Amino acid sequence: MWFRTAPRRKDFLHKTTTRLARTKSAIAVETLNVKGMAANRRLARAISDAGFAEFVRLLEYKASWYGSRVWKADRWFASSKTCGACGRVERDLTLAERTWGCSGCGVVHDRDHNAARNVLAAMPTPNPNMWSSPGSSLER
Repeated sequence: MWFRTAPRRKDFLHKTTTRLARTKSAIAVETLNVKGMAANRRLARAISDAGFAEFVRLLEYKASWYGSRVWKADRWFASSKTCGACGRVERDLTLAERTWGCSGCGVVHDRDHNAARNVLAAMPTPNPNMWSSPGSSLER
């Protein structure tokens, strides 16, 4: 089974990172605590198989080829727990809660969509001094 899965994963990662680097001028990604996530026995195999680090590595070098920029949000940025409407951080959310209502303003959020919006909002505006040179760390 592995001999079929590994090439498919590699192909998917290459095609996806190439498409993103070619079509987007700026790309924001979250730096996830993969080691901590893999400690969850229910998620360990799926997390390990996903290849997050390889995805970001490929994305960074391809972005430098195509003139795109990659920005990595800090690992501790509460992107999914921060209300995109009022900015309140809901610290007591669990991973099982996929939708949640802000106790500050009442807006109901889809956890993943809210996180994506918050990461994009936190991404600095294009300024040559804010972006690193290709291959260097871009963490905030």
